[in-house]
Amino acid sequence: MSDTHAHSVAFVRETTIEQQAPPSSAAGPVAWMRENLFATLPNALLTIASAYVIFLLLSSTLPWILNGIWNTDSLAECREALQGQAAACFSVLTERWNQLLFGFQYPSDQYWRPGLAFVLLFFAAAPVLFFDLPRKLLLFTAVYPFIAYWLIWGGSIFIPIFAALGFVAGYVVFDRFGKQNFALGFFGGVATALVVWYASGFITPALTPEETFLEAVQSRDMGGFMLNMMLGVVCVSLSIPLGIALALGRQSSMPLIKGICVVFIEFVRGVPLITLLFVANVVLAYFLPPGTTFDLILRVIIMITMFASAYIAEVIRGGLAALPKGQYEAADSLGLDYPQAMRLIILPQALKISIPGIVNVAVGLFKDTTLVSVISMFDLVGMIRGPILASTDWNGVYWELFSFAAILFFVVCYGISQYSQWLERRLATDHR
Repeated sequence: MSDTHAHSVAFVRETTIEQQAPPSSAAGPVAWMRENLFATLPNALLTIASAYVIFLLLSSTLPWILNGIWNTDSLAECREALQGQAAACFSVLTERWNQLLFGFQYPSDQYWRPGLAFVLLFFAAAPVLFFDLPRKLLLFTAVYPFIAYWLIWGGSIFIPIFAALGFVAGYVVFDRFGKQNFALGFFGGVATALVVWYASGFITPALTPEETFLEAVQSRDMGGFMLNMMLGVVCVSLSIPLGIALALGRQSSMPLIKGICVVFIEFVRGVPLITLLFVANVVLAYFLPPGTTFDLILRVIIMITMFASAYIAEVIRGGLAALPKGQYEAADSLGLDYPQAMRLIILPQALKISIPGIVNVAVGLFKDTTLVSVISMFDLVGMIRGPILASTDWNGVYWELFSFAAILFFVVCYGISQYSQWLERRLATDHR
């Protein structure tokens, strides 16, 4: 048969044809553009319209950016150098760089202290954000708040030491009595910490030398983007555990606890944040004893934390409600008590469901830190609106300064968003 077939066919290939590259219309950039940009006539029209809008934006902004001036001392010199050409005057950023980051009253020779605290923040947050790292690194995370406080505020080192001792003493009491009675351990721990902190108010002045190792900086001297970072990091860190407690309290079977949590959440959610900031700045002083000085940054941190925790509590309550009733029954069938069931079974699943909502609140909270500028705190926006634009040298430079602020906030918020997406993919064990 093979000989007959060979004589009846003109040509028979005896070797395999080498693999050929697909035609350019079926692979590569051309195919991608055909499938994604010009698949249909409406898609092609939308693509052309979008490209035209992007072209208009870039053609008007890129020359303004690329021809910008970076080395003048005032807006007048900048305009003289431009000679009527439309371009940016970035000299305000190079000339007021330190004020934008640290405020205009923080000692210039001490800039290394908040800078070092910012670098150490990454090492402290890493074990919390990336749980593959050794758990022993959490020890540095635990002591970082006290190190950062001492670096930024300076002064007596005994202030952060006694603050840490208060937490340690409270934890010891909670660990001792919390296993027998959770409420007794919790309130006993809080009372013990308050006693230690109250006693430290008398001991610290006696132990503090006249000249401290780090120069003391007052809270009113904090400013710039450093203030936004401090408020954002501290308030997010505090509002998440407080939001969890409020969410659990709202689902409590104890009417008093449930009522307190419901009233707190509904009241705080119904009040604008700017109102709470005015309360922290003005009204709160009327309820304090005469002569009492309560740090303004601490008051603002309390108000922003309360505001964010109310929203986070509702997000977590949604995660708790999404769990099937069988999860609670499974915890009961294993003989776990309430704290064990929440810690080992319920909260891990509820928090995983609540990640997008929590991140959304965190991003909004970080951006809301700019509202402190309305109560005369010179954060990044406050510095731009106040000392910089009020000066005769740079009055009128708006686009460059606010674009710089927008880029800083975008970088931080985009980083938070990307981390949350990575965390969701990492915890998506039920879809593997």
